[in-house]
Amino acid sequence: MTKDLILDEFPEESAIQSCRKSHHPETVKTNMIHRLNRIEGQIRGIKGMVEKDVYCDDIITQLSATQSALNSVAKVLLDGHLKGCVKDRLAEGEDEVLDELLVTITKLMRK
Repeated sequence: MTKDLILDEFPEESAIQSCRKSHHPETVKTNMIHRLNRIEGQIRGIKGMVEKDVYCDDIITQLSATQSALNSVAKVLLDGHLKGCVKDRLAEGEDEVLDELLVTITKLMRK
């Protein structure tokens, strides 16, 4: 079984085997943390809406807004990944980073 198949079948293995770290500027990291904190609040709000039997359409609207916010964070990460990690690894001759990038983009498109 190839490494890719193992990682697809067992996503937790991906986290264990990937020891690389990103190097986001503090401003970008702070921006993402603020966005994620807002998203966390949105999720708690949606949970409260479900508990209070709020009308389904209103909950769906909030879910859509939360998904959009998550997509926004993913775009920030992808932008930094392309301009930093991918660019640097290509410059070092590590062409396999392109295969990783395709897997990453596929994951983002599953939504």
